[in-house]
Amino acid sequence: MQNDILDLVQQRNPNEPEFIQAAKEVIDSIWPVIEKHKEFQTLKILERILEPERMISFRVTWLDDKGEVQVNRGYRVQMNSAIGPYKGGLRFHPSVTPSVLKFLAFEQIFKNALTGIPMGGGKGGSNFDPKGKSENEIMKFCQAFMSELSRHISHRLDVPAGDIGVGGREIGYMFGAYKKIKNEFTGVFTGKGIGWGGSLIRTEATGYGLIYFAENMLHTKGDSIKGKTCLVSGSGNVAQYAIEKINKMGGKVITASDSNGFIIDEAGITKDKLEFLKDLKNNKRGRIKEYSDKYKSAVYHELDTNADHNPLWNIKADCAFPCATQNEINENDANNLVKNGVKLVGEGANMPVTIEGINVLIDNGVMYSPGKASNAGGVATSGLEMTQNFMGANWTREEVDAKLQAIMKNIHDTCLAAANEYGKPGNYMVGANIAGFLKVANAMKAQGVI
Repeated sequence: MQNDILDLVQQRNPNEPEFIQAAKEVIDSIWPVIEKHKEFQTLKILERILEPERMISFRVTWLDDKGEVQVNRGYRVQMNSAIGPYKGGLRFHPSVTPSVLKFLAFEQIFKNALTGIPMGGGKGGSNFDPKGKSENEIMKFCQAFMSELSRHISHRLDVPAGDIGVGGREIGYMFGAYKKIKNEFTGVFTGKGIGWGGSLIRTEATGYGLIYFAENMLHTKGDSIKGKTCLVSGSGNVAQYAIEKINKMGGKVITASDSNGFIIDEAGITKDKLEFLKDLKNNKRGRIKEYSDKYKSAVYHELDTNADHNPLWNIKADCAFPCATQNEINENDANNLVKNGVKLVGEGANMPVTIEGINVLIDNGVMYSPGKASNAGGVATSGLEMTQNFMGANWTREEVDAKLQAIMKNIHDTCLAAANEYGKPGNYMVGANIAGFLKVANAMKAQGVI
């Protein structure tokens, strides 16, 4: 029967490798639960979770600065609303396809369930590329995008946030357009600016939460981040704040990357260097190579997209945090991590380690946390932002950070408990999938066949 469901997924989703990969990982992990709970089989809970409740595709037409008409595709995947409104980011990037968004929305179901906050799973975006666009062009695109998406979202139905290519600027433009179209001020977006409905710590939350989760993992071994040499990929929001939190906890980060290449700074990406990196990537929209131009302790390596491994993951270190994009660590990379003494791999991006890579890490005793658990801090704080919007309240930085730390510890403990219950002690991937699935499956069972 397990193979029958996998076959069904492949038949119904041809040419969607990312979604099939995500589905296979979850199905393999939760099958003991399906076998134990026969009512889930009768109600076809798994088959229903694997089908989006709604997939919306639309045309986005806008005028560039030359007055030429541009046409992009927009999407929203409303995957599952069993435990709350659809919740998940918007991604603006040329790589956006239905397969990518479906895998992200599918992962989001379980990630949101693990937070303990009532949020369903969704994801959306467009193949629009903000890189190289003027401020005016980005604003025009966001307004055109929202002219269609606005009819499919609301603060009790579907609450988007940011993702790759969608930061505070884009959220501001889209929120403004929604407010004008609907003539109301509601918490329909998270990641809003402080002063108009945003939450403190939201910007930092995914990166901070990742390191809080890793610290909890290390505590189970009587260890901590302090004194650890760490590899981090990416140089966007998640990577920046993961580096910041590692520094504050006494660790040292020696790498960062973008789509062109990566830097190794054996002296460590210190606080001052990190501020330069933030300005470079957030304000100047520069490339990571400029870091090595400024700091002579750093060496820049161009990436070879045809190589069978990424040399960033072939460096001696204690911990590794992939924070760039999906499938950036393959089987060869995982073997290199093991060879170089890495003891912990925490996913900051969504599905950055392939299934083959995950198996190598687990088989070699490396502590591994899947993104649906360890990068859940972002959506958890989005949930806290939604709560503040409902209440009309603004919590302090310390209050939000304390709640984030408590949520990440609870996710960690929940994953371990579920893994132990089903005979996979210490396996965070299995524990995360089982704990998230059970919460959603029980809600779907209670609400009937709909």
